[in-house]
Amino acid sequence: MHAETVAAAATPRHPAMNHAPYRQLCGIVAALKAGVCAALLAAVTVSPALGAPSEVLGLWEDAQQSESLPPFAQVNPDAPKGGRLRQSAIGTFDSFNPFSPRGVSAAQLGLTYETLGVSQRGTQEFIMRGLLAESFDLSPDRTTLRVRLRPQAKFSDGAPVTAQDVAFTFTALIKQASPVYRSYYEQVQGVEITGEREVVFKLASGTNRELPLIVCQMPVLPAHWWQGRNLGDPQTSIMPGSGPYRLAGSVMGSRLIYERRKDWWGKNLPVNQGRYNFDTVQVDYYRDVSVAREAFFAGEADFYSESNIKDWTNAYNVPAVRDGRITRQLQEYASPMGMGGIFMNTRRPALADRRVRQALNLLFDFDWMNSAFFYNAYTRYSSFFTGSPFAAQPLPSAEELELMEHWRDKLDPAVFGPLPAQPAGGRDTERQRMRAALHLLEEAGWRIHNGEMLNAQGQPLSLTILTSSPSMQRVYTPFRNTLKRLGIILNVRLVDQTQYVSRVRAFDFDLIQATVRQSSNPGNEQRNYWSSTAAGARGSRNYAGIRDAVIDTLVDELVAAPTRNDLHTRAALLDRLLQHGCYVIPAWYSGSMRIAWWKDRITPPAEQGNEGVDIMAWHVPAAGATPPVQAVPASAAQTDREAR
Repeated sequence: MHAETVAAAATPRHPAMNHAPYRQLCGIVAALKAGVCAALLAAVTVSPALGAPSEVLGLWEDAQQSESLPPFAQVNPDAPKGGRLRQSAIGTFDSFNPFSPRGVSAAQLGLTYETLGVSQRGTQEFIMRGLLAESFDLSPDRTTLRVRLRPQAKFSDGAPVTAQDVAFTFTALIKQASPVYRSYYEQVQGVEITGEREVVFKLASGTNRELPLIVCQMPVLPAHWWQGRNLGDPQTSIMPGSGPYRLAGSVMGSRLIYERRKDWWGKNLPVNQGRYNFDTVQVDYYRDVSVAREAFFAGEADFYSESNIKDWTNAYNVPAVRDGRITRQLQEYASPMGMGGIFMNTRRPALADRRVRQALNLLFDFDWMNSAFFYNAYTRYSSFFTGSPFAAQPLPSAEELELMEHWRDKLDPAVFGPLPAQPAGGRDTERQRMRAALHLLEEAGWRIHNGEMLNAQGQPLSLTILTSSPSMQRVYTPFRNTLKRLGIILNVRLVDQTQYVSRVRAFDFDLIQATVRQSSNPGNEQRNYWSSTAAGARGSRNYAGIRDAVIDTLVDELVAAPTRNDLHTRAALLDRLLQHGCYVIPAWYSGSMRIAWWKDRITPPAEQGNEGVDIMAWHVPAAGATPPVQAVPASAAQTDREAR
């Protein structure tokens, strides 16, 4: 039979969205896009030299047979099915399309669709196991990947998942969806349909070892449903998916109800054992975290993750906690943390100068804030790879120095020395830090005149930090007061979630609080975070607008690292350059998650691991039992309605 070819030329590097599925929406990819543009498709010649089909793919070594892989330990394979899980979300939503760069998509839509493969949990190495894919067949030079689909895989409308759906999804993602997909798949030259359930991906280079695994983390969308629709547009219609749940009901902007598919094709796969146990998953939206917390106390949610250490300490003195109906727990979190803090937008003229950014960093008193607001419970981010072996050491290694020699004429000499030290905070160092900050600002051409920090044109140094969280206003107030003492104006602009998302996507801000997570295997997503191309791509995660030719080259070399040692060297050097760039005022993180739940309604597995909470591995205490809903006091119910 003549092979049908659907191929796309590689597109310029673009970014955005954080995700990939954990590099994935932490992860690699957790969303997709649709719409085929046949006029732009080109044929691809596929190499016949493939390896042996396997149920797994590995990053650094030939993957072993799936039977020899460690099991997904953080689940109970005998978990009872049934009952309901109720969760809360903050803000609102206006779309059921998580792949569009526009609109605010509904929470938990990932429950409705599946990817070709799934990352093996509980291993340090990046290993992919088949999900929609029955087998992977990778050529020895890693330039050709054949994927064969499971014959039983079906969408929720009964249509089978076919090779046409895979080809359509790939093309739609790079042509219509968020720019992040063009970045992730830029080295994928095309996809060829070689059978009803078989496709072959042609990869531009075998040096990107991660690329075959990235391809296998691609979601697959129903081509028949997307005909006549654009994947780049928000959607109010519900797309059929191949996942364990379907969206059974909703109130636009305020409530989502997902229903477990009893006939789901994937329920007996080993990778899904012990997960997706609830018959119903309900998500209610609230405009404020304090109202969401009160709704949880009132019994309107079964699970709550607390983000505020002050409220964790003081706000849980409620009857349900005191009498043991609500369980509280600190869940250890040992995955790489990345970098979180106040990102400074270098697209703004005032923040384009490194000295200004360094001065602002000096004026942010983390130590005092940690003591005054957070009970000294937090640790400050110290690296763009915090909590990872890829974090730069105080002095560059011999391997880093060897790499740096290639760019000596383009690098600040300071990069060859120690890492910039984070300023020690506290009132004892305040005068010293302010003098140092003032000196840097004067070097950058700023002067204090009549109590204002002005440039040579007489324009004030006025900045705005954008936020959608009312609770962050109290944190920014001391920072604003400190800046005011040097004549710097800091405005705190509180906007709703929809406006916040839109403005961040368009880089319409001076300062934002954000976090860029890292995985145990940094790779393609670094382009979305730090590359020059990403700096100009709407929706990317290059919040700081970094445009640096050395960083661009280094990221390319990191992606193409032939060994884990090479990856380690290049990631550490990338971290070093980013730290010297002073693009972020590092904020705080905790090594544990603060979680609470109604213990008579939901139960965690015995082993939860240290990679965060996988709520889809939880279950009701007894099979088929739906615990009774506690009565909600009228006052609480009224507060809930008003918040929505």
